[in-house]
Amino acid sequence: MSLKRRDFFRTAGSAAAGATLFSGLSSFTTSSSIPKGTILDNLKPMTDDVVPISLQERLSRIEKVQRLMVENKMEALVLDSGTSLKYFTGISWWPSERTMVAVIPARGEVKYVSPAFEAERLRQLIKIGKEVRTWEEHESPYKQVAGLFKDYGIKTGNIGMEERLRFFVFDGIRKEASNLNYVNGDQVTMPCRLIKSAAELALMQKANDITIAAYKVGISLLHEGMSKGDFSAITEEAHAKLGAAGGIDVNFGEASAYPHGSIEPRRLKKGDIVLMDGGCQVEGYSSDISRTIVFGAEPTKRQREIWDLEKKAQSAGFAAAQLGSPCENVDFAARKVIVDAGFGPDYKIPGLPHRTGHGIGMDGHEWGNMVKGNKLPLQVGMCFSVEPNISIYGEFGVRLEDCAYMTPEGAKWFSPVSVSIDEPIPGFKV
Repeated sequence: MSLKRRDFFRTAGSAAAGATLFSGLSSFTTSSSIPKGTILDNLKPMTDDVVPISLQERLSRIEKVQRLMVENKMEALVLDSGTSLKYFTGISWWPSERTMVAVIPARGEVKYVSPAFEAERLRQLIKIGKEVRTWEEHESPYKQVAGLFKDYGIKTGNIGMEERLRFFVFDGIRKEASNLNYVNGDQVTMPCRLIKSAAELALMQKANDITIAAYKVGISLLHEGMSKGDFSAITEEAHAKLGAAGGIDVNFGEASAYPHGSIEPRRLKKGDIVLMDGGCQVEGYSSDISRTIVFGAEPTKRQREIWDLEKKAQSAGFAAAQLGSPCENVDFAARKVIVDAGFGPDYKIPGLPHRTGHGIGMDGHEWGNMVKGNKLPLQVGMCFSVEPNISIYGEFGVRLEDCAYMTPEGAKWFSPVSVSIDEPIPGFKV
Protein backbone atom coordinates (compact mmCIF):
# COMPACT_ATOMS: atom_id res chain seq x y z
CA MET A 1 0.00 0.00 0.00
CA SER A 2 1.35 3.43 -0.98
CA LEU A 3 1.53 6.22 1.59
CA LYS A 4 0.43 9.68 0.48
CA ARG A 5 2.21 12.76 1.78
CA ARG A 6 -0.82 13.97 3.74
CA ASP A 7 -1.13 10.55 5.37
CA PHE A 8 2.53 10.70 6.31
CA PHE A 9 1.69 13.44 8.82
CA ARG A 10 -0.82 11.22 10.60
CA THR A 11 0.69 7.77 10.47
CA ALA A 12 2.90 6.49 13.25
CA GLY A 13 5.11 3.59 12.31
CA SER A 14 6.23 4.90 8.92
CA ALA A 15 9.90 3.94 8.80
CA ALA A 16 12.60 5.66 6.79
CA ALA A 17 15.03 3.01 5.55
CA GLY A 18 13.72 0.76 8.27
CA ALA A 19 15.22 2.91 10.99
CA THR A 20 13.46 6.20 11.73
CA LEU A 21 9.94 6.65 13.05
CA PHE A 22 7.78 9.57 11.94
CA SER A 23 4.61 10.70 13.74
CA GLY A 24 2.87 13.43 15.71
CA LEU A 25 2.85 16.32 13.23
CA SER A 26 1.06 19.63 13.70
CA SER A 27 0.69 22.94 11.89
CA PHE A 28 3.29 25.69 11.68
CA THR A 29 3.51 29.22 10.31
CA THR A 30 4.70 29.76 6.74
CA SER A 31 7.28 32.28 7.95
CA SER A 32 9.18 29.67 9.93
CA SER A 33 12.07 28.15 8.01
CA ILE A 34 12.46 25.33 10.54
CA PRO A 35 8.98 24.52 11.85
CA LYS A 36 8.50 23.30 15.40
CA GLY A 37 6.10 20.65 16.58
CA THR A 38 6.40 18.64 13.35
CA ILE A 39 8.01 15.53 11.97
CA LEU A 40 11.42 17.12 12.60
CA ASP A 41 10.96 16.76 16.35
CA ASN A 42 10.63 13.00 16.09
CA LEU A 43 13.69 12.21 14.00
CA LYS A 44 16.36 9.98 15.49
CA PRO A 45 19.92 9.27 14.32
CA MET A 46 20.29 6.46 11.82
CA THR A 47 24.03 6.14 12.38
CA ASP A 48 24.31 3.91 15.45
CA ASP A 49 25.45 0.97 13.31
CA VAL A 50 28.00 2.90 11.22
CA VAL A 51 31.44 1.27 11.04
CA PRO A 52 34.27 3.70 10.14
CA ILE A 53 37.02 2.76 7.73
CA SER A 54 39.53 0.63 9.64
CA LEU A 55 43.22 1.28 10.06
CA GLN A 56 43.91 -2.01 8.28
CA GLU A 57 41.96 -0.85 5.23
CA ARG A 58 43.91 2.41 5.13
CA LEU A 59 47.18 0.47 5.34
CA SER A 60 46.04 -1.66 2.41
CA ARG A 61 45.41 1.55 0.47
CA ILE A 62 48.97 2.68 1.15
CA GLU A 63 50.26 -0.69 -0.07
CA LYS A 64 48.20 -0.42 -3.25
CA VAL A 65 49.26 3.12 -4.09
CA GLN A 66 52.92 2.20 -3.48
CA ARG A 67 52.57 -0.74 -5.84
CA LEU A 68 51.02 1.55 -8.46
CA MET A 69 53.85 4.05 -7.98
CA VAL A 70 56.41 1.39 -8.76
CA GLU A 71 54.45 0.29 -11.84
CA ASN A 72 54.15 3.90 -13.03
CA LYS A 73 57.79 4.80 -12.29
CA MET A 74 56.87 7.33 -9.62
CA GLU A 75 59.23 7.80 -6.66
CA ALA A 76 56.81 9.48 -4.24
CA LEU A 77 53.35 11.02 -3.94
CA VAL A 78 52.68 14.35 -2.20
CA LEU A 79 49.29 14.84 -0.56
CA ASP A 80 48.00 18.30 0.32
CA SER A 81 45.04 18.95 2.62
CA GLY A 82 41.96 17.38 1.06
CA THR A 83 40.16 14.19 0.20
CA SER A 84 43.13 12.03 -0.77
CA LEU A 85 44.94 12.93 2.45
CA LYS A 86 41.96 11.64 4.42
CA TYR A 87 41.51 8.62 2.14
CA PHE A 88 45.05 7.35 2.63
CA THR A 89 45.91 8.56 6.15
CA GLY A 90 42.56 9.23 7.83
CA ILE A 91 43.63 12.80 8.60
CA SER A 92 41.30 15.75 7.99
CA TRP A 93 43.26 19.01 7.84
CA TRP A 94 42.07 22.50 7.06
CA PRO A 95 43.86 23.85 3.93
CA SER A 96 45.33 27.07 5.29
CA GLU A 97 48.17 29.08 3.77
CA ARG A 98 50.55 27.21 6.11
CA THR A 99 51.69 24.14 4.23
CA MET A 100 51.10 20.72 5.76
CA VAL A 101 51.67 17.74 3.48
CA ALA A 102 52.03 14.00 3.70
CA VAL A 103 54.59 12.24 1.51
CA ILE A 104 54.07 8.62 0.53
CA PRO A 105 57.24 7.12 -0.97
CA ALA A 106 57.11 4.23 -3.42
CA ARG A 107 59.17 2.35 -0.84
CA GLY A 108 59.21 3.30 2.81
CA GLU A 109 57.06 4.91 5.48
CA VAL A 110 54.65 7.83 5.16
CA LYS A 111 56.08 11.05 6.60
CA TYR A 112 54.71 14.54 7.21
CA VAL A 113 55.79 18.18 7.00
CA SER A 114 53.95 20.52 9.36
CA PRO A 115 54.06 24.02 10.83
CA ALA A 116 55.98 23.61 14.08
CA PHE A 117 53.21 25.01 16.28
CA GLU A 118 50.72 22.52 14.75
CA ALA A 119 52.98 19.46 15.07
CA GLU A 120 51.60 18.14 18.34
CA ARG A 121 48.03 18.39 17.08
CA LEU A 122 49.06 16.55 13.91
CA ARG A 123 50.78 13.81 15.94
CA GLN A 124 47.49 13.24 17.78
CA LEU A 125 45.83 12.54 14.43
CA ILE A 126 48.50 10.34 12.88
CA LYS A 127 47.71 6.64 12.63
CA ILE A 128 49.99 5.80 9.70
CA GLY A 129 53.66 6.78 9.83
CA LYS A 130 55.49 8.48 12.68
CA GLU A 131 57.89 11.17 11.53
CA VAL A 132 56.85 14.82 11.39
CA ARG A 133 59.30 17.40 10.11
CA THR A 134 58.53 20.92 11.18
CA TRP A 135 59.12 24.44 9.97
CA GLU A 136 58.91 27.67 11.93
CA GLU A 137 56.92 30.67 10.75
CA HIS A 138 59.94 32.37 9.14
CA GLU A 139 61.19 29.18 7.47
CA SER A 140 60.35 27.38 4.23
CA PRO A 141 58.29 24.18 4.48
CA TYR A 142 59.52 23.20 1.04
CA LYS A 143 63.09 22.73 2.23
CA GLN A 144 61.72 20.14 4.63
CA VAL A 145 59.91 18.37 1.78
CA ALA A 146 63.06 18.41 -0.32
CA GLY A 147 64.93 16.99 2.67
CA LEU A 148 62.44 14.12 2.87
CA PHE A 149 63.05 13.27 -0.78
CA LYS A 150 66.79 13.24 -0.16
CA ASP A 151 66.47 11.02 2.90
CA TYR A 152 64.24 8.60 0.99
CA GLY A 153 67.14 8.32 -1.45
CA ILE A 154 65.23 10.03 -4.25
CA LYS A 155 67.77 11.88 -6.39
CA THR A 156 66.07 11.64 -9.77
CA GLY A 157 62.72 10.55 -11.14
CA ASN A 158 59.05 11.46 -10.96
CA ILE A 159 57.17 12.91 -8.00
CA GLY A 160 53.38 12.68 -8.13
CA MET A 161 51.26 15.65 -7.10
CA GLU A 162 47.69 14.65 -6.23
CA GLU A 163 44.74 16.51 -7.73
CA ARG A 164 43.90 18.76 -4.76
CA LEU A 165 47.46 19.98 -4.25
CA ARG A 166 47.53 23.77 -4.56
CA PHE A 167 49.83 25.53 -7.00
CA PHE A 168 51.81 27.47 -4.39
CA VAL A 169 52.69 24.18 -2.68
CA PHE A 170 53.73 22.60 -5.97
CA ASP A 171 55.74 25.66 -6.96
CA GLY A 172 57.56 25.80 -3.63
CA ILE A 173 58.50 22.11 -3.76
CA ARG A 174 59.57 22.34 -7.39
CA LYS A 175 61.95 25.22 -6.66
CA GLU A 176 63.55 23.49 -3.65
CA ALA A 177 63.92 20.11 -5.42
CA SER A 178 64.46 21.18 -9.03
CA ASN A 179 66.40 17.97 -9.79
CA LEU A 180 63.14 16.00 -9.81
CA ASN A 181 60.32 15.75 -12.35
CA TYR A 182 56.77 16.51 -11.21
CA VAL A 183 53.80 14.63 -12.65
CA ASN A 184 50.06 14.25 -12.15
CA GLY A 185 49.42 11.87 -9.28
CA ASP A 186 45.96 10.92 -10.53
CA GLN A 187 47.44 7.93 -12.34
CA VAL A 188 48.02 6.27 -8.95
CA THR A 189 45.36 7.84 -6.72
CA MET A 190 42.47 7.41 -9.14
CA PRO A 191 42.72 3.59 -9.45
CA CYS A 192 42.65 3.40 -5.63
CA ARG A 193 39.72 5.71 -5.00
CA LEU A 194 37.70 4.67 -8.05
CA ILE A 195 37.08 1.13 -6.78
CA LYS A 196 35.12 1.06 -3.52
CA SER A 197 35.48 -1.63 -0.89
CA ALA A 198 32.61 -3.28 0.95
CA ALA A 199 33.20 -0.91 3.89
CA GLU A 200 33.03 2.14 1.61
CA LEU A 201 29.86 0.89 -0.08
CA ALA A 202 28.24 0.38 3.33
CA LEU A 203 28.96 4.00 4.29
CA MET A 204 27.59 5.25 0.98
CA GLN A 205 24.49 3.12 1.44
CA LYS A 206 23.92 4.65 4.86
CA ALA A 207 24.34 8.16 3.41
CA ASN A 208 21.74 7.35 0.76
CA ASP A 209 19.34 5.91 3.33
CA ILE A 210 19.60 9.08 5.40
CA THR A 211 19.03 11.37 2.43
CA ILE A 212 15.95 9.39 1.36
CA ALA A 213 14.61 9.81 4.90
CA ALA A 214 15.34 13.56 4.73
CA TYR A 215 13.50 13.75 1.40
CA LYS A 216 10.39 12.33 3.01
CA VAL A 217 10.57 15.05 5.65
CA GLY A 218 11.25 17.86 3.18
CA ILE A 219 8.49 16.86 0.77
CA SER A 220 6.05 16.42 3.65
CA LEU A 221 6.73 19.97 4.85
CA LEU A 222 6.39 21.72 1.47
CA HIS A 223 3.86 24.51 1.75
CA GLU A 224 2.61 27.34 -0.39
CA GLY A 225 4.68 30.49 -0.08
CA MET A 226 7.83 28.82 1.20
CA SER A 227 11.20 29.94 -0.18
CA LYS A 228 14.15 27.90 -1.35
CA GLY A 229 15.91 28.83 1.86
CA ASP A 230 13.02 27.57 3.96
CA PHE A 231 13.20 24.17 2.27
CA SER A 232 16.98 23.95 2.51
CA ALA A 233 16.90 24.81 6.21
CA ILE A 234 14.34 22.08 6.87
CA THR A 235 16.37 19.45 5.04
CA GLU A 236 19.62 20.47 6.69
CA GLU A 237 17.92 20.10 10.06
CA ALA A 238 16.48 16.74 9.02
CA HIS A 239 19.87 15.43 7.94
CA ALA A 240 21.46 16.65 11.18
CA LYS A 241 18.84 14.92 13.32
CA LEU A 242 19.24 11.76 11.26
CA GLY A 243 22.96 11.83 12.05
CA ALA A 244 24.70 13.36 9.03
CA ALA A 245 25.80 16.72 7.65
CA GLY A 246 23.81 17.42 4.51
CA GLY A 247 20.90 19.17 2.89
CA ILE A 248 18.70 19.42 -0.19
CA ASP A 249 18.52 22.38 -2.55
CA VAL A 250 15.33 23.15 -4.47
CA ASN A 251 14.00 25.13 -7.41
CA PHE A 252 10.37 25.93 -8.13
CA GLY A 253 8.52 26.37 -11.42
CA GLU A 254 10.44 27.89 -14.32
CA ALA A 255 13.64 28.01 -12.24
CA SER A 256 13.74 24.22 -12.35
CA ALA A 257 14.78 24.45 -16.02
CA TYR A 258 18.22 25.62 -14.86
CA PRO A 259 20.10 22.48 -13.75
CA HIS A 260 21.76 24.31 -10.86
CA GLY A 261 19.02 26.83 -10.23
CA SER A 262 18.25 30.47 -10.92
CA ILE A 263 19.11 33.58 -8.92
CA GLU A 264 15.55 34.89 -9.40
CA PRO A 265 13.63 34.82 -6.10
CA ARG A 266 10.61 32.54 -6.22
CA ARG A 267 8.15 31.24 -3.65
CA LEU A 268 6.30 27.98 -4.00
CA LYS A 269 2.81 27.97 -5.45
CA LYS A 270 0.35 25.25 -6.36
CA GLY A 271 1.04 23.53 -9.65
CA ASP A 272 4.78 24.28 -9.58
CA ILE A 273 7.31 21.71 -10.61
CA VAL A 274 9.57 21.19 -7.58
CA LEU A 275 13.07 19.97 -8.49
CA MET A 276 15.16 18.92 -5.48
CA ASP A 277 18.83 17.89 -5.37
CA GLY A 278 20.90 17.04 -2.33
CA GLY A 279 22.81 14.61 -0.20
CA CYS A 280 24.98 14.13 2.85
CA GLN A 281 28.18 12.53 4.08
CA VAL A 282 28.65 9.65 6.50
CA GLU A 283 32.24 9.14 7.68
CA GLY A 284 33.32 11.13 4.63
CA TYR A 285 31.25 9.18 2.07
CA SER A 286 28.58 10.86 -0.03
CA SER A 287 25.04 10.51 -1.29
CA ASP A 288 23.54 12.52 -4.16
CA ILE A 289 19.84 12.23 -5.02
CA SER A 290 17.42 14.33 -7.08
CA ARG A 291 13.64 14.16 -7.16
CA THR A 292 11.02 16.06 -9.17
CA ILE A 293 7.34 16.40 -8.22
CA VAL A 294 4.40 18.76 -8.75
CA PHE A 295 3.22 20.63 -5.65
CA GLY A 296 -0.38 20.92 -4.55
CA ALA A 297 -2.14 20.10 -7.83
CA GLU A 298 -2.69 17.36 -10.35
CA PRO A 299 0.25 17.36 -12.81
CA THR A 300 -0.56 18.75 -16.23
CA LYS A 301 -0.33 16.49 -19.27
CA ARG A 302 2.91 18.26 -20.27
CA GLN A 303 4.48 17.87 -16.81
CA ARG A 304 3.59 14.19 -16.70
CA GLU A 305 4.86 13.51 -20.23
CA ILE A 306 8.24 15.13 -19.60
CA TRP A 307 8.58 13.40 -16.21
CA ASP A 308 7.81 10.04 -17.83
CA LEU A 309 10.37 10.72 -20.56
CA GLU A 310 12.98 11.51 -17.90
CA LYS A 311 12.14 8.27 -16.10
CA LYS A 312 12.55 6.33 -19.35
CA ALA A 313 15.91 7.99 -19.99
CA GLN A 314 17.19 7.24 -16.48
CA SER A 315 16.10 3.60 -16.81
CA ALA A 316 17.89 3.32 -20.16
CA GLY A 317 21.09 4.75 -18.68
CA PHE A 318 20.99 2.31 -15.79
CA ALA A 319 20.34 -0.64 -18.14
CA ALA A 320 23.41 0.35 -20.17
CA ALA A 321 25.67 0.12 -17.09
CA GLN A 322 27.13 -3.29 -17.89
CA LEU A 323 30.41 -4.70 -16.55
CA GLY A 324 33.17 -4.15 -19.08
CA SER A 325 31.20 -1.58 -21.09
CA PRO A 326 32.63 1.94 -21.37
CA CYS A 327 31.22 4.59 -19.06
CA GLU A 328 30.09 6.63 -22.07
CA ASN A 329 27.49 3.98 -22.93
CA VAL A 330 25.38 5.15 -19.98
CA ASP A 331 25.29 8.65 -21.46
CA PHE A 332 24.60 7.39 -24.98
CA ALA A 333 21.64 5.28 -23.87
CA ALA A 334 19.97 7.93 -21.73
CA ARG A 335 20.55 10.74 -24.24
CA LYS A 336 19.14 8.66 -27.13
CA VAL A 337 15.78 8.40 -25.36
CA ILE A 338 15.59 12.19 -24.99
CA VAL A 339 16.81 12.96 -28.52
CA ASP A 340 14.44 10.39 -30.05
CA ALA A 341 11.61 12.28 -28.36
CA GLY A 342 12.56 15.42 -30.30
CA PHE A 343 14.85 17.20 -27.86
CA GLY A 344 18.49 18.23 -28.28
CA PRO A 345 20.43 16.92 -30.06
CA ASP A 346 23.60 16.62 -28.01
CA TYR A 347 23.64 19.25 -25.24
CA LYS A 348 21.17 21.66 -26.83
CA ILE A 349 18.23 22.99 -24.82
CA PRO A 350 15.43 22.00 -24.73
CA GLY A 351 17.08 18.72 -23.89
CA LEU A 352 19.82 17.23 -21.74
CA PRO A 353 22.47 19.96 -21.33
CA HIS A 354 25.11 18.01 -19.37
CA ARG A 355 26.63 14.55 -18.93
CA THR A 356 24.34 11.80 -17.70
CA GLY A 357 26.32 11.09 -14.55
CA HIS A 358 29.41 11.55 -12.43
CA GLY A 359 31.56 9.36 -10.25
CA ILE A 360 30.91 9.59 -6.52
CA GLY A 361 32.59 8.46 -3.32
CA MET A 362 34.26 10.63 -0.72
CA ASP A 363 33.76 13.56 -3.07
CA GLY A 364 30.27 14.20 -4.38
CA HIS A 365 31.80 14.40 -7.86
CA GLU A 366 34.90 12.36 -8.65
CA TRP A 367 36.37 10.09 -11.31
CA GLY A 368 34.15 7.85 -13.42
CA ASN A 369 31.92 10.30 -15.30
CA MET A 370 29.15 8.96 -17.52
CA VAL A 371 30.03 11.16 -20.48
CA LYS A 372 30.86 10.91 -24.15
CA GLY A 373 34.53 10.06 -24.63
CA ASN A 374 35.02 8.20 -21.35
CA LYS A 375 36.11 4.76 -22.54
CA LEU A 376 36.92 3.53 -19.02
CA PRO A 377 35.28 0.10 -18.62
CA LEU A 378 32.79 -0.25 -15.80
CA GLN A 379 34.30 -2.41 -13.05
CA VAL A 380 33.10 -3.96 -9.81
CA GLY A 381 33.24 -1.30 -7.09
CA MET A 382 32.72 1.74 -9.32
CA CYS A 383 30.03 4.18 -8.13
CA PHE A 384 28.26 6.80 -10.23
CA SER A 385 25.09 8.84 -10.65
CA VAL A 386 22.49 8.41 -13.40
CA GLU A 387 20.75 11.80 -13.85
CA PRO A 388 19.67 12.68 -17.41
CA ASN A 389 18.15 16.08 -16.68
CA ILE A 390 15.61 17.53 -19.15
CA SER A 391 15.65 21.35 -19.30
CA ILE A 392 13.01 23.45 -21.07
CA TYR A 393 13.66 27.16 -20.56
CA GLY A 394 10.50 29.15 -19.94
CA GLU A 395 8.64 26.06 -18.72
CA PHE A 396 10.38 23.76 -16.24
CA GLY A 397 12.99 21.07 -15.81
CA VAL A 398 12.87 17.50 -14.61
CA ARG A 399 15.72 15.53 -13.07
CA LEU A 400 15.77 12.13 -11.45
CA GLU A 401 19.12 11.32 -9.91
CA ASP A 402 20.08 8.14 -8.14
CA CYS A 403 23.51 6.64 -7.66
CA ALA A 404 24.48 3.11 -8.59
CA TYR A 405 27.40 0.79 -7.94
CA MET A 406 28.81 -2.10 -9.90
CA THR A 407 28.69 -5.62 -8.44
CA PRO A 408 29.72 -8.97 -9.94
CA GLU A 409 26.05 -9.34 -10.96
CA GLY A 410 25.87 -5.89 -12.55
CA ALA A 411 24.67 -2.44 -11.52
CA LYS A 412 22.64 -1.89 -8.36
CA TRP A 413 20.95 1.26 -7.07
CA PHE A 414 21.90 2.80 -3.74
CA SER A 415 18.51 4.50 -3.43
CA PRO A 416 14.94 3.40 -4.23
CA VAL A 417 14.16 5.05 -7.57
CA SER A 418 11.08 7.17 -8.24
CA VAL A 419 7.94 5.31 -9.32
CA SER A 420 6.01 8.22 -10.87
CA ILE A 421 5.63 11.98 -10.67
CA ASP A 422 3.13 11.27 -7.88
CA GLU A 423 5.36 8.78 -6.06
CA PRO A 424 8.94 10.11 -5.77
CA ILE A 425 9.92 7.32 -3.35
CA PRO A 426 8.34 3.87 -3.51
CA GLY A 427 5.43 3.75 -1.07
CA PHE A 428 5.51 7.53 -0.51
CA LYS A 429 3.07 9.58 -2.61
CA VAL A 430 2.62 13.34 -2.86
